[in-house]
Amino acid sequence: QSSAMKTIKSTRSIDVPEGVEVTVESRVVTVKGPRGTLTKSFKHLRVDMQLLEKEGGGQEIVIDMWFGKTKQMASLRTTISHINNLFGGVLQGYRYKMRCVYAHFPINCTIEQGPHRIEIRNFLGEKRPRIVNMLEGVTITRDKDVKDQYILEGNDIENVSRSCALIYQSCLVKKKDIRKFLDGIYVSSKGRIEAN
Repeated sequence: QSSAMKTIKSTRSIDVPEGVEVTVESRVVTVKGPRGTLTKSFKHLRVDMQLLEKEGGGQEIVIDMWFGKTKQMASLRTTISHINNLFGGVLQGYRYKMRCVYAHFPINCTIEQGPHRIEIRNFLGEKRPRIVNMLEGVTITRDKDVKDQYILEGNDIENVSRSCALIYQSCLVKKKDIRKFLDGIYVSSKGRIEAN
C-alpha cells in the first residue's frame, strides 16, 4: 500500500494592513475597516489560525496545517487570498462593470428599490421582464459616461461577483446558436475601487 506523503507542518501568513482591526476566534475571521465590517468562517478547514503581534510592530494572521497532503495544503494559499479580499473590501471595496450587448432589440434596464434591484426588459424582444435582486451589501447604478453600462459596488467580493453572475445568467439565449446570438449582459471590467 502506498500512502500519500504528508508534510509535518506547513505555514502561511499575511500581514494586517494599517487602519484595519482583525479578530480571529475559532477559525472565524472578522475584519473591521473604514468601509464596514466583514466576517468569514473557515471552520471547514483543518488548520490552526491565530493573530500574532510582529516583532517590528503590527499584526499578522498565521495559518498552520499539520500533517497535510498536497491537495489539502493548497487550501492554505486559498485561505490567505480570501482574507486578503476581506482587507481589500473594508479598505477600498470592489467595483464590477457590466455592459449590455444587443444586435437588434435594445435591452431596457431599470434600477428599482434604491440601487438594489434591476429589471431587464425587451431581451431578444421578449415581453417577460427579468428581475434580479442584488445580494447583501451590493448596489447597482447606471454609468453616466458610457451608454448601456452598469456599475456594481460592494465590500464583499463574493456578493458583488455573484450579483454579476445572477444578472448574466438571467439573460442567456436559449434554443439558438450562441455564436450568432451574442445578446446579453456581460462583465467588462472588475477590480478594487480606486481611492480618488
